[in-house]
Formats: sequence, C-alpha cells, structure tokens
Amino acid sequence: MQILIRRCALLTLEPRERLEFDLLDLVSGGRGLATEREWFAIAPHLTREIVVSDAEAAALGAISCSRWTDAKALEATCAPAEIESLLAKGLLVTQGSETDTRDQLVRETGWRQISAAMHFASRWHGVDTEEVQKEFAEIHGEDLMKALGPAPPAVRERSAAAERLALPAVAPTPLDALLDGRVTCRNFDDARALTSVELAAVLFRTFGARVVDAHAPGLDLLKKGVPSAGGLHPTEAYLLVQRVDDVATGLYHYHAIDHALEPIRALDAAEATRLARTFVSAQPYFVNAPVFVIPAARFRRNFWKYRNHSKAYRALVLDVGHLSQTLYLAATELGLAAFITAAINEVDIEAAFGLDPLEEGPLAVMGFGARGPVRAAIEFDPLGAVWKAG
Repeated sequence: MQILIRRCALLTLEPRERLEFDLLDLVSGGRGLATEREWFAIAPHLTREIVVSDAEAAALGAISCSRWTDAKALEATCAPAEIESLLAKGLLVTQGSETDTRDQLVRETGWRQISAAMHFASRWHGVDTEEVQKEFAEIHGEDLMKALGPAPPAVRERSAAAERLALPAVAPTPLDALLDGRVTCRNFDDARALTSVELAAVLFRTFGARVVDAHAPGLDLLKKGVPSAGGLHPTEAYLLVQRVDDVATGLYHYHAIDHALEPIRALDAAEATRLARTFVSAQPYFVNAPVFVIPAARFRRNFWKYRNHSKAYRALVLDVGHLSQTLYLAATELGLAAFITAAINEVDIEAAFGLDPLEEGPLAVMGFGARGPVRAAIEFDPLGAVWKAG
C-alpha cells in the first residue's frame, strides 16, 4: 500500500547551545567547558518542543510541506531511520493519520509561522512561580539594582529641558479620579462575595456586545466598549467563579451577545481554589479573587480575515490590553479592585475549560472583587489612592 508523507505545515527549528563540564579540556589547560548544540523543533500541532538531530533537521529542510511524497521515493534523499524517527515525533505526517488531521487544522486557520512559534513555545504547564516571587519580594531598592544592574531611565529624553514645549495643564475630571484609583489588587477580601449585579456590570462593560452589525451575509461584527481589529472581537471571556451571590462556584463562558453565563463545570470550593492557584502559576495574592476572567483568543475568527498576516497575532495581544484596562476601570467605578497577569499556565487552563489550543488560546488571567482591609501584600499605589499614608 502506498504511504504518502509530507512535512507538517508550520515548523520552526531553533539551535540552542549549552555549556557542560569537560574534564579532559580542564586537565589540558582549558576552561573545562564544552559547548553542546541541540536542535529544537517547534510545531503548533504538537504539545511540546521536540529535540531533533542534525541529520533530522537536514531531512526536515529537504521534505516538502505542501506536496505529498511517496515514502519509498523519500528514501532516495533521506535515510529510512530518519524518516521513521520524524514520523514518530509528529514532524512528518502521513496522509489520513490523526496527526494529519491536527496539522490540517493548523493549515486551515491561517497562522503566520513566526507568530505561531512564539505563541505555542511560550505556553506554560504546571509552572509554580511562588518561590521566584518570594525571592524577588525580598529584594528591594538598592539590592534590586545590585541584582539586576542599572535600570533604564523611566523616560527617554530626546531634547534638552529648555527646548521642550510645555503643554497646557489638564483640568481634573471624574475620569482622572477613576484612572488614579486604578490600583492593581493583591489583597482581596476573603469574606466578601461579589453580587451578581457587580459581576454583570463589569462583564458587560468589558466584553458585552452593545450592537450586533450584520455587516455582510454570514458576517456579524460586534460593537463593544473596546476597539478590536476589523470589528471582529475574537477574544472570548471564560470565568472561574469562586464567590458570587446567586452564581454557583464553577467554570463558565460569557456569551457576549446574550449577556449570559454558559455553565461549563460545577466546582466545590477546594477545587476552585486549586484551579485558581494553578491558573495564575501559584501567585498567592491573586488566588482568592472572587472571579477570574480568562481572555481567550479565537484564532480562526481573527485569521479568517487577516490570513497569514504579519500583524494578525499582534492584534490579538492588543485586544487583551484594551479589555484589561476597561475591566480595571469598570471595577474601579464600582469600588472594586482588579488585576491582570501574563504569568499563567495556559495548558492547564485549556484542559480545565476543554479548549483546543489550535482553536482558542488564553493570553492572560484577569480578576476582580472587593479589596481587603489590610495590605498584607505589596501594592503599587504611589498616589495613595487606596492605601492612605499611615
């Protein structure tokens, strides 16, 4: 039976070097260090980076990613052992296989290769940052400068002070008070649940569709309170609810048009806490927030229009920035507090919500709720908007 093979659609090969102790080099008068190089293959349809040999890297460069080739014909240019190994690693694909199905999904989505490599190579699984956080929490002021070196200046100066054109002073408005009060929270109130009204207000103002525009047959665009490339708004809101009146603890999806929660899975309090800790990579000061909101990008929705576009992934990242600031302001207006973090375990979040990482990808975790009465963890509030002097 004829077996047809081709290389996977998107593949990035990265050479990495590591230093190893070399006794022979040391006794010969050298530094005692040897350089070892390895090739790492990054392919979106796989769940991890794959180490390949020099010969396998060369074979991958020689095999077409668009044309199916008979397996026997490949043996004229590639050793059978290399082909077998690359098939086992999922970097070569046989027609009609399960790997082919996953690879075809990548082809149909319209990823830009370099963006796909960055996104899938930066996903975390089971990372615990608490020890790192403790280490940095113990370093302050001059000690931080000693550890990391001089910090770049806060502002780049392009002219002398005397040459700068002073702008008119800005008269304060309620917007300034709102912006001044936007302080990232690390001290949530364990005893205070959100009301369903508060939850609804923040979700609608951040993610809710104000108008659905039938732009063309089969193409609905959304008008929300935030901008989005092409009016596509491909970012979905997934929720981990821990403490909200009249909403059971569990995992949900927010329907932006119907302004409704779609239940995904019920949780008890202990499991919710465990997932919260996992989602934010064990950053302890976020774990007890009443609600987590996970912005997840729907790649096909965005790449449908911006297919293989060099700016398409950047637009998805911009979406999360717009959404997070709006969530902060919506929460602050209600007297609540919020946070956002990029230090998240994407793979664990995908598993919890049943997301296919080739279809939807979490890019951050946001959360909000009532701030606690005591500042047990440091919060950056130089204006004293929340924590008054003394």
